[in-house]
Amino acid sequence: MTNYENRLIEIIKNDDYIISLLKAVEKLNLNDAWISAGLIRNKVWDVLHRINTPINDIDVIYFDSTDTLWETEKDLEEKLDIIVPNQPWSVKNQARMHLKNGFEPYNSSFDGVAHFTEIPTAIAVKMCNRELKIMAPYGLEDLFEKMVKPTPYYQINSKLHSLYTDRMQEKKWDTIWKDLSIEA
Repeated sequence: MTNYENRLIEIIKNDDYIISLLKAVEKLNLNDAWISAGLIRNKVWDVLHRINTPINDIDVIYFDSTDTLWETEKDLEEKLDIIVPNQPWSVKNQARMHLKNGFEPYNSSFDGVAHFTEIPTAIAVKMCNRELKIMAPYGLEDLFEKMVKPTPYYQINSKLHSLYTDRMQEKKWDTIWKDLSIEA
């Protein structure tokens, strides 16, 4: 386990709110289920910058190729809302998310996370028998070093690069976390 993995586990362990969310997701017993993306990324950046930003959403991902109905995701959001009410739950089955940008079907949640737009967002955490597990297809160095780069699918020479650049302009993360280095 890298030093960055240990640091991320400590940050999560010290946040009772995130632990409660992870426990809620674990209770659903979904296949390959994780909390991913912004909640985790923002928490790390908040800790590094000693600030607290509002939570936009709680991205819960899982993988079930036998049921790719959007309604199932909404049902799961309702179940999570019963366990931890009034939270911005956003549940997405990675077995259908490849359609968003025209990729081949994903074969796991790891595959879905690997196709996220930028590296510090391509992370996920789950609780499994009171133990935290980390998924980071591109590692955690960029996250902790406050560097934002596109994942290989959105590199400068790819047809999807404009999705990355548009997202960076829209998010304006460097106005919140002042010392981020955002690759063009």
